[in-house]
Amino acid sequence: MPSPALLSVDLNALARNFHTLEAVTGVPVHPVVKADAYGLGAEACAKRLMAEGARTFFVARAGEGAALRTALGPEPVLYVLDGCHGEAAGLLKAADLRPVLNQPAQMKAWAEAGGGACGIQIDTGLNRLGFRPEDAPEVFDGLSLVMSHLACGDEPDQPMNRRQRDRFAGVVERYPGVTRSFANSGGCFLGPDFAFDAVRPGVCLYGGGPEGRPDERIAPVAALTAEVLLVRDVRAGESVGYSRGFVAERPMRAAVVAAGYADGVLRAYGPRGAVWVAGETRPLLGRISMDVCTVDVTGLEVAVGDRVELFGAHRPIDAAAAAAGTISYELLTAVTVRVPRAYVGQ
Repeated sequence: MPSPALLSVDLNALARNFHTLEAVTGVPVHPVVKADAYGLGAEACAKRLMAEGARTFFVARAGEGAALRTALGPEPVLYVLDGCHGEAAGLLKAADLRPVLNQPAQMKAWAEAGGGACGIQIDTGLNRLGFRPEDAPEVFDGLSLVMSHLACGDEPDQPMNRRQRDRFAGVVERYPGVTRSFANSGGCFLGPDFAFDAVRPGVCLYGGGPEGRPDERIAPVAALTAEVLLVRDVRAGESVGYSRGFVAERPMRAAVVAAGYADGVLRAYGPRGAVWVAGETRPLLGRISMDVCTVDVTGLEVAVGDRVELFGAHRPIDAAAAAAGTISYELLTAVTVRVPRAYVGQ
């Protein structure tokens, strides 16, 4: 039985975004496919990206990498951003994964497991994972990648971007011949000197703009749609949803739509949220429920079974995220497993 909510993934648009980033940066694009390719399906997305020429991918967890290795086979290089810790070394070795080492203890664990190809991360200001520049290790056998990560890549005028870039450039001089990777999605658009040898975009591959707003250079990839379950009259003075979240000032028509927070429609989306329905952008009414939300369809020809777009080609993911007070990354990864994925261009 088909699901009333559906996440459609346009792999042709994914491919266009991949080649756009290649053209913008002039260097190889190493896609980030962590968190199941930002919720869109790592296996389907990575296979299409391989068909377009990608040969190196990044995941966050060793388990993600092992699953992707099974799906993709032995050819691509798979880096694990978490590094090597705990009992991960055995899994990394078994699946031919390359850890991105972030501290001396991880270097020790990897060496004790036999070492081999790996990367290191330099913390140039994000204060998340990685060695401080002054603590960066000397070059060692097996080192194939040195990387860092921007803290403000989606803010092109932020002076910290240049400070981080220059710190990174100073450190990587000690690693001749090792692949240097610095730019994330936003960093791809900061200029050629941010690209180094390879870039690691994530959200721009999946349709999010490099500055957290819609960008004509980036094609929409994902569309979350849901069916209308019921269309009803709401009288003046009546409320819609829990806690009287909306009170009608005039007679209205409302459509109850089969998507709620159990599907990944954030509850915070209610007050300012909007959807695309019957050729128009229309506001949500009241609070998001677990399984449904309600839309103002006054004056529109809307019937049970019609589909409503919560984000997609007509309702950009960045605009939808801004209305929810969040970012496109969260909206994409919030879509739950209850919602089936359908692929175009597979």
